[in-house]
Amino acid sequence: MQIGKNTESLAVGCGAGFSGDRVDAPPAVVRTLIERGGPSAIIFEMLAERTLALAQLARKANPDLGYEVLLDMELRPILADCLANGITIVGNFGAANPRAAAQMILRLARELGLASPRIAVVEGDDLSSAEGRRLIRECLPGQFDDRRFVCANVYQGAFSIAAAIKAGAQVVVTGRVADPSLTLAPAIAHFGWRETDWDQLAGATMAGHLLECGAQVSGGYFADPGYKDVPGLEDVGFPIAEIAADGSCIVTKASATGGLVDARTVKEQLLYEIHDPAAYLTPDVVADITDAQVEELGPNTVRLSGVRGHPRTPTLKTNVFSDGGWIGEAEISYAGPGAEARARLAMDVLRKRLGRELELRFDLIGVCSVLGDDGNRLLAATAAGAATDVRLRVAAKHDDVSRIDRLLREVPALWTGGPAGGGGAKVSKRQRLSLQSCLVPRERVPASFSFIEQT
Repeated sequence: MQIGKNTESLAVGCGAGFSGDRVDAPPAVVRTLIERGGPSAIIFEMLAERTLALAQLARKANPDLGYEVLLDMELRPILADCLANGITIVGNFGAANPRAAAQMILRLARELGLASPRIAVVEGDDLSSAEGRRLIRECLPGQFDDRRFVCANVYQGAFSIAAAIKAGAQVVVTGRVADPSLTLAPAIAHFGWRETDWDQLAGATMAGHLLECGAQVSGGYFADPGYKDVPGLEDVGFPIAEIAADGSCIVTKASATGGLVDARTVKEQLLYEIHDPAAYLTPDVVADITDAQVEELGPNTVRLSGVRGHPRTPTLKTNVFSDGGWIGEAEISYAGPGAEARARLAMDVLRKRLGRELELRFDLIGVCSVLGDDGNRLLAATAAGAATDVRLRVAAKHDDVSRIDRLLREVPALWTGGPAGGGGAKVSKRQRLSLQSCLVPRERVPASFSFIEQT
């Protein structure tokens, strides 16, 4: 398989790997797809677990919101070029409100003076209805609290997206789908794979897995100076996978950009978030990478082949979010001689004033703050030193927001209540979400698509 101008393969580029990703990355990917020619698509993977739950809260507050807040910034620079060059756009940027996202894209096209694109919305993931709650109650017997329920979304697969593309969709907007399914779907539409073409589905699924985190596979998360050096990280190029009819792929990146694609970056991303290399479970296929081959073909050009597929599972994963009360965070800084001792004294003051009401998590940024230490055991075991630039962070969670508010008052009070030299206090609170996951029978949660008209 050769790179570019190959009508037999399908090139899929990644425009985003999470909500909040760099909005200047997609244009270079689109330019590269156009330069290389041939059938192509660009995917936007923008939903982590909490991202969607927070979008559900935003939609409840305003029914016109709940989709990706950066959607305009992501699509405005590339929409015209994608439509003009037949580059299909697929994204889970619909989040909790795919129909509102589709309407926003139609408005954007009108602002840009473009003909209205054919936009399909894939639905079936949202289980927040009464019927959906009954299903969740069945799958979480004795564990589901309807009073605290916020939302539930099932991970849908690729075939409804593929059906929309085959029906003529230029843009497909989804809510929750499995991350690699965004890439698999255009490949299914392009090659006409059946639901039982397990090896092909598995190969393209792993291509999607390589793309789904954006610049992770092209050097971003890989970079570690002096050990794993990556050139031009300030302009890291986002990845592109050219997928062949047998499901194998060649991974590259946007041309004239920084970053690195080699066997090491591909292997790291291939194993990322994989619990069992012999059984990577997705809605579409169970992928087996135990015999996969990773081969460098040239600079920034790596071939992945040998992925095997097994029949998909009868169930689909569902995330169920519930009201988890509130979390509050507050910070204050100490600097100069004795800074660490003063920060530790401030920590002791807060513990004595609030410890009976709240379970407090303390961090001393500059001393001990990165590793998981909710019980403060690591911090307690860290001997006091002579750090001269320390920021005290304290956090707590509780159902009663008034107790969180008291915490947020106590930290600024340290300005004059002591110890000496505290400054730069900052406080915040937010609703906390609790997550449960369960498996639902796939026949109970069918996905479907429909085309959206301008309203």
